[in-house]
Amino acid sequence: MSRLVGLERASTVREILSEGRGKILFAVAAGWFLSIGVRLAYPVLLPFLQSDLGLGLTGAGVLLSVLWLAYALGQLPGGVLSDRIGEGNVLVASTLVSAVALGAVAAVDSGTLVFVATAAFGFGTALYGVARFTILSDVFPEHEGAAIGITLAAGEVGNAVLPLAAGAIATTLAWQYGFWLSVPAFGLTALLLWYAVPGRTSGETSAVDAISRDTLQYVASQLRRRPIVVVTAVQILTYSVWQAFTGFYPTYLIEVKELSAPVATGLFSAFFALGIVVQPLTGGVYDRIGARRSLPVVLGIVAVALAALPFLEGFWPLVAGTVLLSSILGYGTITLPYMTAAFPQDMKGTGLGVLRTFYMTIGAASPVLFGAFAERGFFDEGYLVLAVLAVVAIGLTWWLPEL
Repeated sequence: MSRLVGLERASTVREILSEGRGKILFAVAAGWFLSIGVRLAYPVLLPFLQSDLGLGLTGAGVLLSVLWLAYALGQLPGGVLSDRIGEGNVLVASTLVSAVALGAVAAVDSGTLVFVATAAFGFGTALYGVARFTILSDVFPEHEGAAIGITLAAGEVGNAVLPLAAGAIATTLAWQYGFWLSVPAFGLTALLLWYAVPGRTSGETSAVDAISRDTLQYVASQLRRRPIVVVTAVQILTYSVWQAFTGFYPTYLIEVKELSAPVATGLFSAFFALGIVVQPLTGGVYDRIGARRSLPVVLGIVAVALAALPFLEGFWPLVAGTVLLSSILGYGTITLPYMTAAFPQDMKGTGLGVLRTFYMTIGAASPVLFGAFAERGFFDEGYLVLAVLAVVAIGLTWWLPEL
């Protein structure tokens, strides 16, 4: 049996890499590695930014919310541009805008300008968000879950490596140097994407070539369909949980669990490193049994782990808790392929952009709310609230139809 499973997986890998598609997957994954990895360096750098900018936990939460709100607001323009000018072209533009914005974050010397430059960086990386999914859906129609899972796993490598590197650089030099080093990396990635990814992977026709009443009615009619409504509700809850948890986990480990900053950063990196295994696994499971059966299992583990976290004491129990908590990294490889597949070909980018802007805008409030909660002495209780949100999301999957 195990031999058959191994052969099946090998066959899937060969199909994914066939006909020159491997270089497309590599380039898209490399861009996501950098885009999400640098964004997730912010939670590790929060103590340094708090010291330099004079921020409390609430203020730190505001900075994270600014980053993620800008990321949310850029999803819709990114989706529309993907449909209109081509997905590959949008990925190149995203990496170039991100490079310029990161240089500004590192160069400015005022708190207000750091917030503004952070917003620009969030918006720039947002342009990457929708186009990568529509590219992978177009290029790998038979293995879209697996391809998206591989790409998201590459992002988890970035989340494991880049925050750890940023923390080490901030400790030995200054937090700005990590951002400076990221600027040429984004420039090189833009060249790779330009070379490897076609400017357009979808059809030449687009539902949003012109903005008209008919266009808006067509888009609205698709957004009202039951699969879209239910998966969006699930995504609002799960994304809010992910945002609040990842935004403050290193700070929580330092301030409440009394771990040293290097140990807390190491656990945070290990959390994302586990996603390298979790995301391709859950993506493959989605391809085989669908969202309605796979999502409750993943979210059930998340809920249990979040509820247990306040009661864990000591290094090894927290390591075990971090392993269980890494299951939260797998929900996106189920919900996002489902969401992408639910839209017709001529408006995949626009539809996905609308939904991502909607649920991410709501989710962007979770770090500042969680930070304010924690600042008032309710850090542990905050994680129990997140567990309840995961349970509610499990309940919603009952109404999630299979596509």
